[in-house]
Amino acid sequence: MKMKLLVAAAATVMAGSAMAQSAFEGFYGQIATGYENNSVSSLNTTGRNSGASTTDTWAAGNQSFGGAPLVIGLGYNFSVAPKWLIGIGADYSAISQTSSTFSSSRAGTGTISGQSMQSSNRFNIFVAPSYEIDKDKLVYLKAGYSSVTAKANAPTYYTSGEDPSDSGPISGLSNQSSTVGGFIVGLGYKQIITGGFYGFAEANYMSYAKPSFSTTTTDGYNFTTNPSINSYQALIGVGYRF
Repeated sequence: MKMKLLVAAAATVMAGSAMAQSAFEGFYGQIATGYENNSVSSLNTTGRNSGASTTDTWAAGNQSFGGAPLVIGLGYNFSVAPKWLIGIGADYSAISQTSSTFSSSRAGTGTISGQSMQSSNRFNIFVAPSYEIDKDKLVYLKAGYSSVTAKANAPTYYTSGEDPSDSGPISGLSNQSSTVGGFIVGLGYKQIITGGFYGFAEANYMSYAKPSFSTTTTDGYNFTTNPSINSYQALIGVGYRF
């Protein structure tokens, strides 16, 4: 009789634990798209002839570019209190974004054109405290580390403002890439669709350290730039909690 009572009590406890478990607790995988914007500022370029002691300034406006990303994520949510969870996760943006070409001008001298900027291989790792509105709905914050590969495509043509015969293609310059780190902050909402499947919406902001780009023409004129990069994403997607 005692054994039957113990078995019944254990079954009751196990059933209660199962009922108390959050629908969002455990491993998850997800995929999302939406819109991504990259803002690049401080694009002025310094130029210097080999052996010269003075530098030239080539002025360029800020650039903003973006498109539809493809963001793949994995993570795990731990229950830490009734209705509260802490998540750890990582995601990767699989599609690169490239700006339109732009120009830089040196007052009274001329213009270099054909430049562009590109962002790719964005990787985020983060923690995400979250709160269950009810058994099927979850809101969360996220904060962590972000890295991105920034690429500066070099100017291709020089237009002289003094002597048109000096205008022509620029030779010897190479495109430059740099992977830089920064931070990500974001917020989101998840809702169970059926079983372990859920839909979600998320907004993220990312800011990065300045990359350094430097390239030299065949006749020894060096171009250097150190832009600032900030990005945001507005995402919608689907996922599965295993």
